[in-house]
Amino acid sequence: MAHDDATAVTMGSLFDPDPERWGLRGDPHVWWALRDRLSGTEMPASLDETVDILRVTFDDLVGVDLVGDPASSVYRKPFAHGGMSSGMVSLDTWRESLMPLLASRARTLMTPS
Repeated sequence: MAHDDATAVTMGSLFDPDPERWGLRGDPHVWWALRDRLSGTEMPASLDETVDILRVTFDDLVGVDLVGDPASSVYRKPFAHGGMSSGMVSLDTWRESLMPLLASRARTLMTPS
């Protein structure tokens, strides 16, 4: 058998290490929830498919269409863990920094060495 499932790269590998900067206090909790949800998902063959899975999973967890919703941030109780902006998710940070970071990491993993 040429394909060894034990060595398959999962989407969870995109989330390590955590980013150095977040937008609001809810952002790391969304990051970790995405990582947990996708940790068993094998990396797709294409970058477009990877980005689609990331966006759909984000939309499902946060309840916001990251592409279509113009809001800059939203409050979500599941991501509230203390602090002044607890539960606040910066959609702008996800659009401008965190999703592009995940896409960049995916691109790097897909590029042959």
